[in-house]
Amino acid sequence: MLIEIEDKIVTTELFERKFVCDLNACKGACCVEGDGGAPLTFDEVSIIEKNYEAISKHMRPEGIANVTEKGVYYVDEEDHPATTLVNGQECSFVYFDESGITKCAIEKAYLEKEIDFKKPISCHLYPIRVKQFNEITALNYEEWHICKPACACGEKLDVPVFRFLKEPIIRAFGEAFYQELEIIEKEL
Repeated sequence: MLIEIEDKIVTTELFERKFVCDLNACKGACCVEGDGGAPLTFDEVSIIEKNYEAISKHMRPEGIANVTEKGVYYVDEEDHPATTLVNGQECSFVYFDESGITKCAIEKAYLEKEIDFKKPISCHLYPIRVKQFNEITALNYEEWHICKPACACGEKLDVPVFRFLKEPIIRAFGEAFYQELEIIEKEL
């Protein structure tokens, strides 16, 4: 079922499905698997390029070489920018921590207070995928087998997708929109 909020359409799966990332179980697989790079906006491309020196300090040599050769983004089949991929697999901006968990060099630079951009909004909002249709913005839940541990953790903790993603939803759409989601949850 879909719910309309101003110029947005939201799937009820954001309220019905449960989700809490479990990095110890999935090891950050969403940054290394899939059929393309992380979706970007051209504003985000500019921010990443402007802050690349600080970001690159946290990247792996393979990612740095890839960005040197191909740039920070490519244009995907839908004519949208996306992060470049190392060997067609992991995002150029990943690194692996001491536990083998995939992490984001952009976010690491942010957490180290070297830049003021956390990470691409598409990454921050995942598993919500945003699609623009003329004047309507659609927010959908994307189910992916690698997120089964996150779904199990969310079920155990009883955390709906939208609540887990409160910070990025507010970052992308504002506090008032998030409050509307809370009202809808109560009505459902």
